[in-house]
Amino acid sequence: MDRISSDLGDGVRSSGDHAQPAIALPEDHEELLAQSAQRLAVPAELLGLDELDVLYDAPAEALWTFMRPAGRPSFTPTMLGDFAAWQRLIASHFGPTGVPLKYLVLGSRAPGVFCFGGDLELFQGLIRSGNREGLAAYGYRCVEILYRNITALDLPILTIGLVQGQALGGGFEALLSFDHIIAERGSTFGLPEVMFGLFPGMGAHAILSRKLGAAMADRVILSNETYSAEQMYDLGIVHQLAEPGEGMAAVRDFMAKSSRRHAGLIGARRASRRANPITLEELRDIVDHWADAALQLREQDLKLMQRLASAQARLPRAASAA
Repeated sequence: MDRISSDLGDGVRSSGDHAQPAIALPEDHEELLAQSAQRLAVPAELLGLDELDVLYDAPAEALWTFMRPAGRPSFTPTMLGDFAAWQRLIASHFGPTGVPLKYLVLGSRAPGVFCFGGDLELFQGLIRSGNREGLAAYGYRCVEILYRNITALDLPILTIGLVQGQALGGGFEALLSFDHIIAERGSTFGLPEVMFGLFPGMGAHAILSRKLGAAMADRVILSNETYSAEQMYDLGIVHQLAEPGEGMAAVRDFMAKSSRRHAGLIGARRASRRANPITLEELRDIVDHWADAALQLREQDLKLMQRLASAQARLPRAASAA
């Protein structure tokens, strides 16, 4: 802060009998100083994560985050480690007693993909070795991150999921934990786990059954259908549609329009969580069922899982080359 103040002209120079500022300050310099101080208070560790790009927007009091996967756009152990650190640093440095924060936004830099979800390569190795403990540990880690997002890190913030492409499997489940989902037209959603004899074990059942009712949740989970952004909007899962390429602008517009009613929206989200509570214990219990089911998969199921993983890995590369 002292260095910033100096750079902006706290020193004076003599001009006859009058002291004048060394540099003419704009009328809103106090606001500029406050914004600079806020940016300096953002921990450097948060801005240096391996697979998450994090940007702090001081005027909007918003933290923008974009997944930047090194390989297949999925929740690898590295990505999960980044998310755990991301949440820890936000919870400890932002909010009423830290850096001002009203909105937490998550999107993706993978071309045409929000996220494909679980690490299918890792799953195959754990299943083939009969490592139930490893499967459960992976699932617990996922739902712990999901649960912290559901509760908005116990901060008075709104969480926003930005979808600009495919959100499948665990990627779709992760989105369900956000307060507000904005999806560009052309984005798609689905839970393909049933095609290789499994089911989504990290949030879909708990959240969709509360949002849609048990019957409709079962239809979405077990149908192996791909849903459009418009269909998800009609179901009430997606809250706002944007034209292709206009997703970020739609997020900014939502934040601007929500500024005056931010406290009311926070209160409404808290009331909704109280009316339809989801516990970490429930999420972990479902992970246990998922881990048990995974160990029952046959070789043909694992081969299908591998083909799906290979096909998904090619998609972002093809989009980048186009």
